[in-house]
Amino acid sequence: MHHRRPARLLSGILICSFLAFPAQALTLDQAKVLLEENYIDSIHQDVLDQPTLDALLEALGDRYTQYFTAEEYAQFLASMEDEELVGIGVVSQSTEEGLVVSRVLDGSPALAAGLQAGDVLTHVDGQSVVGMAPEAAVALIQGEEGTQVELRWLRDGHVRSAVLTRTKVVVPSTSTTLVDGHIGYLDCTTFGDDTYGHIQEGIAAYKPSVDHWIMDLRGNGGGLTDAAVKAASAFTGSGTIGYLRDSADQYTAFRASTDTLTIEPVIVLVDEHTASSSELFSAAIRDRNAGIVIGGRTYGKGVAQTLFDQRTEPDCFPDGDALKITTHRFFTSSGSTTDTIGVIPHLLVDDRQTENVAYLLCGGTPGAANTGYYRLDLKWRWYISKETASDPAYQTAFAELLSALPPTAKLWEGTGKGNDGWKSISPRTAAQECGVSYEDRSFDDTADSPYAQAIDLLASYGILSGVDGVSYRPEEGLSRAELSVLLAVALNCNVPSGDSAFSDVSMDSWYGPAVNALAKLGLVSGDGKGAFHPDDPVTHQELCSILARMARMLNMDFYDKARQIPADALSDAALSAWPGWVRSDLWLLTESQTGFFGNTISLLWDETDAIQPAASATRGEAAYLLYQVLEAADELPV
Repeated sequence: MHHRRPARLLSGILICSFLAFPAQALTLDQAKVLLEENYIDSIHQDVLDQPTLDALLEALGDRYTQYFTAEEYAQFLASMEDEELVGIGVVSQSTEEGLVVSRVLDGSPALAAGLQAGDVLTHVDGQSVVGMAPEAAVALIQGEEGTQVELRWLRDGHVRSAVLTRTKVVVPSTSTTLVDGHIGYLDCTTFGDDTYGHIQEGIAAYKPSVDHWIMDLRGNGGGLTDAAVKAASAFTGSGTIGYLRDSADQYTAFRASTDTLTIEPVIVLVDEHTASSSELFSAAIRDRNAGIVIGGRTYGKGVAQTLFDQRTEPDCFPDGDALKITTHRFFTSSGSTTDTIGVIPHLLVDDRQTENVAYLLCGGTPGAANTGYYRLDLKWRWYISKETASDPAYQTAFAELLSALPPTAKLWEGTGKGNDGWKSISPRTAAQECGVSYEDRSFDDTADSPYAQAIDLLASYGILSGVDGVSYRPEEGLSRAELSVLLAVALNCNVPSGDSAFSDVSMDSWYGPAVNALAKLGLVSGDGKGAFHPDDPVTHQELCSILARMARMLNMDFYDKARQIPADALSDAALSAWPGWVRSDLWLLTESQTGFFGNTISLLWDETDAIQPAASATRGEAAYLLYQVLEAADELPV
């Protein structure tokens, strides 16, 4: 098929309000050709044999591959730009519980009615929107200017309601304000063609006064990949921002050509609704060391879609309709994926305190008179005023900040002896000085473990939860069920629905969703007879095989190295005691990675020939190997 014009690459999760549902102009046969030629994975024949386009897309099971009527497509494109619409002024995300409000716009009817981010809309004019398609739910909320709509929502388990009058609301893709005379606050709701211009204008307007920037991407579902790349360049400068990989395993780099607009650091605010292009932006700031990311783990969408429409395929879309197809996986400039795992923030904090934590970190440079300041070394140097940290309005945020510090971060206290007058201080002591509580995320039984540093660091990012909340028991073995739960938490897996893939794993068990989530990702499998054996202990060979598969999923370097194993590598004497089925996985973990000086780095906890393949793995060994894989895959912000 000859493409006359390049299609637009998208990576966003956007909710549009659709007006009408005319007959489809795209034929079923045309859709099959487009999908077979462009979809990221091979498509099973059972999917292609479906009798209608709706049935085909449903059988495909990809929520990001979507057909648009002409009206739907027009609104989809408009949703990525500044727009004026009639509604109540909220940005929402569709969930099984209803529409979760991720942002309430200034000056909107929703703000006047008391709606807040995190509220769950359940009814519109008495009609339940729970389980309703997002476009249908949003269509109920929007309407003619001046008309009224009754909303019902949940907050902290309590039902609230209000009658709102619809009005025109202008939704800019990005706005900039100056906070306290020295903090530039950029609020970005989507990445569209207007986004970079707004950022450029905002930085130009406030640059002389600003010493810290805050980029708020909470609730930002993505948008155009090119727009996110250009936006990131405002802080990173020109260079490679990431990569795309298509179904033929071919890579394309996407690069920024514009110079940096500011040399000051940026703090990126994220949450569970920060997705796709927003994750790419966040990872670019992390990888290019232009600032730090704080908040909650992001959504985890690492695939990009291409729009096929009248411009690219005029014979298929004569009436202005379009088909959005998942065509690529994207990776950050370090080669890591955001798919499933999302972006792990430098500081994992409660979303209710994210903004205040960012404010605390923007204390400014105290200079020689540093008494009354803390200094946090976390990629950059961040200064925190003791006075502000002790203020009742910020004490909860300061407690969150201290509890979120990974063990690799360094905290100092000013002594008033000039620029070098800083003494080391523990987070617990700093908490006591400012009268705030301190929650130590590490465990009480790991100090003597050789894997203590790895365990404590993973705990600081919420990746390890321990056995009873306070103990990890690193010397104990772990079952196949326990390992599945550990890895599902680490990857931030979506909970699957439907029947279990294994006869001996119930979806109602504490480990059932985790086992099935990992099976869906291809990380674990059964015995070939339909059983998983969840209570069996995990052996060293099983642990290495599963973590090697995880490494291939997480980073394109591991993926490519696994496809290029030297012919004689698997006959190495060090692998002789290991079964043949695990040797390629073992090679990936022990021989594929190199250090700064070209030296080979093994990710295992011991020498290969010193590990007994069939022996049971311990919880400490599992945590250490998980840490090594996540770090080598550049998924950890350390």
